[in-house]
Amino acid sequence: MAGKGKPSVKVVSSRIAFRGPVFHVTSDQIVEPGGIQARRDTVRHQGSVVILAMDESADEPKVLLVRQYRYPANAYLWELPAGRIDEGESELAGAKRELKEETGYRASRWKRALFFYPSPGFLGETMALYLATGLTSGTSQPDSDEMISTRFFPLSGLVTKAVRGQMRDGKTIAGILWLAQFRAGT
Repeated sequence: MAGKGKPSVKVVSSRIAFRGPVFHVTSDQIVEPGGIQARRDTVRHQGSVVILAMDESADEPKVLLVRQYRYPANAYLWELPAGRIDEGESELAGAKRELKEETGYRASRWKRALFFYPSPGFLGETMALYLATGLTSGTSQPDSDEMISTRFFPLSGLVTKAVRGQMRDGKTIAGILWLAQFRAGT
């Protein structure tokens, strides 16, 4: 990583091209730090949390995934529970809320594991991934537009699926591979 701090970009003009309930899109004329003049259309989102809920009670740890239909992918995907951070809400509070809403589970121990941009070429969203352990079950409370199934999967099987290209969700792949490395002590 070269340099310290954030690079200096000059915003010549900026307008909101679209505003929806979850994100908005800006169309900006900018001059990048290297002098490149460009139009950049960016999806702006207030950030998301991802929960890597792990059951350690068996010989092999198991990871809780949710299955739901994803319209942009036109597929049902198994994913780590995740959701948007509400305005004024901390990452951790959002993670706890999303885990309970989507799965009914609560966790007694939380660890921030990763923080990343899922697609920084056009998306301003960040994702904070939390490891949640010490799980207790409860009743889920999904949003009215969510139909979610839940299931625990052995970590080793998920790692195999991830490295074989049999998983399609980036945040889930990142979380599973992080957990495998974390447990291996590297």
